[in-house]
Amino acid sequence: MDEIALLEQLVRIPSLSGCEAEAAAFLVDQMRQIGCAAHLDGAGNAVGTIGETGPLMVLLGHIDTVPGAVPVQIKDGRLYGRGAVDAKGPLAAFVCATARAVHSGTLGCRVVVIGAVEEESATSRGAHYVVDAYQPDFCVIGEPSGWDRITLGYKGRLLVHYRREQSAAHSAGELRAAPEFMVDFWMAILRRCADYNVGRERLFDQLSPSLRRVASAGDGLHDWAEATIGLRLPEGIDPYALADELRASVSDAVLTFEGACPAFRSSRATPLANAFVRAIRRAGGTPGFLHKTGTADMNVVGPAWRCPIVAYGPGDSRLDHTPDEHMLLDEYLLGITVLADVLRGPGNRERPGD
Repeated sequence: MDEIALLEQLVRIPSLSGCEAEAAAFLVDQMRQIGCAAHLDGAGNAVGTIGETGPLMVLLGHIDTVPGAVPVQIKDGRLYGRGAVDAKGPLAAFVCATARAVHSGTLGCRVVVIGAVEEESATSRGAHYVVDAYQPDFCVIGEPSGWDRITLGYKGRLLVHYRREQSAAHSAGELRAAPEFMVDFWMAILRRCADYNVGRERLFDQLSPSLRRVASAGDGLHDWAEATIGLRLPEGIDPYALADELRASVSDAVLTFEGACPAFRSSRATPLANAFVRAIRRAGGTPGFLHKTGTADMNVVGPAWRCPIVAYGPGDSRLDHTPDEHMLLDEYLLGITVLADVLRGPGNRERPGD
């Protein structure tokens, strides 16, 4: 398998959230070529299975991307393109690592590779679909961590949609404008987060707000203001309880909520995490652990599967969603090497030099 060509071809196929069919079909075909039994499941996920013995390892990546056309090109050892890092790079590395392990005869587990749909949207449709379909012994989430880093946790999320409508009034009158009420709500959110964050220095432990969208208009009789606010949640904050609290705090607007999921953290003291540590060291790296301030499909499947789980993948996550998104190809190949080593089977230490 031409590992770089696979990634380039996958990146060249547009696959916005909700429009992943062509890329998913391509991935199914590629997995069949390496010997996987591959298909599209009921959510549109690309699924490939291989291996007859050993523990069940689910490699759950995502095939969708955010908007933004980044011209696809290879230049100075870098592959540019939307999704090269987030997260077609890690997903392609899953497929290539599986191929290496199969062809070298070192595959020590049963493997399910999943290219999930709609991870970049609040629905996480692909991950929710597979929750009840598998009970893995181990799971790796395909997200960029850097080839020598292992991600153990992600913050939770709550999206808040605010809308206020009111009768139109002259700007010189006593009635405040609808956008002014929206600003009051936003400022109350900021105060709520600031109060919570007192004494909490790490971003992973903080309640973090972001103003995603603001709009207002009127038709001469009625005025309205809308906003979307994102909240990144630390451990210990229930998104549903927070939604109830926010809903009770306003009487002059309508709040709706989306994408609620709690924070999730996995232990570093597991056979899976240890297998990555050993594999990174064998590849010449110094392993480290990360806790990320975003969310991922780990937030969906981790609490349900309750198995050892990490997120791993080549790529610099600081390039996610940016106009400069690119994958260092040497790092991509190192990530494949690490993953192929892990696929010998977590806990399998029988190798000279271990």
